[in-house]
Amino acid sequence: MNFEQNTPQRDARLLAAASELALPGLGEAFAAALTRFDDALFDRAERAGSSQPQFLDAMRELRLRRDYILAAFNGHLRQAWRALEAGLPLSAERVLAGESGEGGLSLVPEHVLESRLAVRNFATVLLRDCKQQLARIDRRIGWVAGGLELDADSNPVGPEHVAVAIHQAFASSDLSAEARLVVIKLCERELSPAISKIYESLDACLASAGVLPQVAPLRRTPAAPPPPPASLEDNPAADDDSQYAPAWAQRFVDRWAHSTGRMEAGAAAGGGRGMGGEADGLSNPAVLLDALNELLAQRRGAESPVPLQGERALNSREMMNVLSLLQSTPSATLSAAIGEHGESLAQRLKSEVLHSAGQLGMAPGSTRLDAADEDAIDLVGMLFDVMLDERDLAGRSRELIGRLIVPFVKVALLDRRMFVQKTHPARKLLNSLAEACEGNTGQTPAERVLMGKVEEITERLVAEFNENLAIFLTLEEEFRDFLIQHRRKVEIAERRAAETQRGQERLEQARRRAAAEVARRVDGQEDMPKAIVDFLSSPWQHHLALCLLREGDEAQQAAAESLQLADAIIDELGEARRHIVGKPWLQAQHLGLRKIFASIGLHDDAAATAIDALHDTLQAVAERRPEDARELPELPQVVLPSAPATEAPSEELQQAAASENFDHADADRFRQLAVGTWLDFIDKDGKVQAGKLSWVSPISGRLLFVNRRGVRFCVASPEELAVMVQLGRLRAHASDGAFDSAMQGVIDRLDANAGNDLAAKAPPAAPTVH
Repeated sequence: MNFEQNTPQRDARLLAAASELALPGLGEAFAAALTRFDDALFDRAERAGSSQPQFLDAMRELRLRRDYILAAFNGHLRQAWRALEAGLPLSAERVLAGESGEGGLSLVPEHVLESRLAVRNFATVLLRDCKQQLARIDRRIGWVAGGLELDADSNPVGPEHVAVAIHQAFASSDLSAEARLVVIKLCERELSPAISKIYESLDACLASAGVLPQVAPLRRTPAAPPPPPASLEDNPAADDDSQYAPAWAQRFVDRWAHSTGRMEAGAAAGGGRGMGGEADGLSNPAVLLDALNELLAQRRGAESPVPLQGERALNSREMMNVLSLLQSTPSATLSAAIGEHGESLAQRLKSEVLHSAGQLGMAPGSTRLDAADEDAIDLVGMLFDVMLDERDLAGRSRELIGRLIVPFVKVALLDRRMFVQKTHPARKLLNSLAEACEGNTGQTPAERVLMGKVEEITERLVAEFNENLAIFLTLEEEFRDFLIQHRRKVEIAERRAAETQRGQERLEQARRRAAAEVARRVDGQEDMPKAIVDFLSSPWQHHLALCLLREGDEAQQAAAESLQLADAIIDELGEARRHIVGKPWLQAQHLGLRKIFASIGLHDDAAATAIDALHDTLQAVAERRPEDARELPELPQVVLPSAPATEAPSEELQQAAASENFDHADADRFRQLAVGTWLDFIDKDGKVQAGKLSWVSPISGRLLFVNRRGVRFCVASPEELAVMVQLGRLRAHASDGAFDSAMQGVIDRLDANAGNDLAAKAPPAAPTVH
């Protein structure tokens, strides 16, 4: 049979064959892996120390519940396949998020969130390893199922659904949080090779049956070099200076080359750009340092006072002694400058160095700074000025980052490569500490723990750093290990933020739908009896909203029955208005009415009294005796929970978006923005906070952004984000880290202060979010 026809038809025979090939194989692979967990858990228990009992308990639990675990794993995959056969592919993400069973807005336990995160990681690894086979399997199974468009979320035997099956398999097992995560990690190790072979067999079987024979293996394209770490969660091991050029270096060297006429320098910096080469040479430390030295020399020539007779420059040993004194006993004026906005840290630090020289026995006014030392102080001072001005650092965060300025001046004097070498340990440590502090107000336990670690690292650096740069490598590695543990908490917080936002939107959607259904039946009917109006607008509306809020077939059936009951009451009211007498009003609706009154806490006699009031009201309408109409008894006050205030854009942004005063191309780009993308949000004071796109609502299309601790801080529509771009409040996130971002600000300030023509000759800035 050949499936090259334009209109695919569902083929039950091939669907069954694919099912028989994939589902038993996956079940057998999982069962085989489960038998090997005993040895792995026992090995883990032997080296677990005080945690040993939880792994021994896990071994016993998996043995006792083996049949239940296998049944749950196979049950989910069969359910997903049946949904495919019915033409309604099941969403793995919706099942994992609890929409199939949990419903409502209940808070998900942390161990459940950790399990979901672990199986998502499992799916990510398997998707990466089997990307080509899965791309073909998605198309081929979808074709056989009748032309369905399958993807990673809906392929019933894809990694996402296998991950959900693993989650469901262990969901009811009594495992500690740590043991559960170890078991899921074992699944990744034990299952991946077997599943990869199943995918190969399934793909070959469908191809040999003539299903989309024109679908060729995907052509492998060379992988792009990984971007430099953009946040404290990124992999810090991907360091290769030869493939890295920070954005500030590109812009700066271009302008420096143009302004000085040294096109050969620009070519060297641009890796032969004039000949069409790539910008690989920007990582050349000599080129960048020469350029920085010249720009600093121009600035120093314009600003430095003429040395007085008898003044001498501090030598390198004296300079280090002075800085060590400032490091161990920071001056009050320098600390005050760190806490203020507007004062130059470089100027304050230079004054403090000359003042402290007197404390070491040098006559006041007899010393000055060496030009190279002054350059180092200027660069580091401006670097911290920019960082403290632009980053969301306040209070304790600002104080801790500011305490690093003196140690970093010492680093600059000892090793100028810090400014141009991405892998320099001092630079990496500053990046991580700055990002850990950014926006950290200490409001949550996780934030306080993180801030405590930053404080510990800072105190150790200040106390232990003399002139040995190895301390930066030691502290950077220690802080990186800590952040790996912190990362899991951030991802859990991020997932909780997305689930909270999703719950709020579903709640608001249910509320609006229920209100609209009431309005459709009540509006325009001025003579509708009060008892019926009160019933529809209170208990019935509340019950309908609850039905709409839940998920699953039962909830949909309950919502349909509720709508039918309301229509039946309206129909009975119509009959009463035609003065039909002697009808047993609402007899057929008694069961449904009792369910609705029970949902607001009205049971037995109280519910019967309320139903009687509706009956008597209809009887009064039929007999044209309005005085006999009865009101409902006093009902319990029940309302749906109000959604907490969200970080919605301002009314100004909403109005601009409504008036379409924005670039529609920007809005379109935001609609296509990939989850995980970082953007820089800029407040009215110029503070920059990085935000990660964590979730896109399938209900409203709004985008949820979280900060570096996984906390929600912006929920906006694509149109509102486009307005923010137009107002200069949103831009692409610079992935070079806090150090390079601040260096760009330093270069801009040097250009302006030096009064040269670099800025005038600079190429136009890149568009903001394009």
